[in-house]
Amino acid sequence: MTPADAPGIDEMLDEAIASVIAEEGLAAEAVEGDVSQAQLALAELTNDLQRVQAEYANYRRRVDRDRELIRENAVGGVLTQLLSLLDDVDRARQHGELEGAFKTVGESLEATLTKLGLEPFGATDEAFDPMVHEALTTESRAEITEPTVISVYQSGYRFAGRVLRPARVAVAGTD
Repeated sequence: MTPADAPGIDEMLDEAIASVIAEEGLAAEAVEGDVSQAQLALAELTNDLQRVQAEYANYRRRVDRDRELIRENAVGGVLTQLLSLLDDVDRARQHGELEGAFKTVGESLEATLTKLGLEPFGATDEAFDPMVHEALTTESRAEITEPTVISVYQSGYRFAGRVLRPARVAVAGTD
């Protein structure tokens, strides 16, 4: 008797194949379910990582900004304390006493403070701005159309866009 002649062999073979296919199908569905769960977990972890990276980048920017602000405040405080020295150098220059070694020291001090970002302001014939000028005296002049600085008693100084000391000036304006 040959295997093909045996009764039910084809049926048993078909059942075995169907059984294996059914088992593999279930296993494939289980694997697909595991893969989809793993993909969801990966997407969630990726979102968490991106959120943490964004928070860290914002933190770094805040720290850098705060560091720069602290540095500017510290330098501004030192520069404010040195303004009286600049006033003394300027008075010596006006009286012709800025000569020799004192002249070199004065010019070096001014150059160094300028490199640090100190900006002097306040000149005659510029428009009066109450945000940067302090008017100590005023007078009326018919030829002037807007309040104008006519004399500077003490220069003003600015650092990092902030006025450290307003310029003390005399102002002329219309009646």
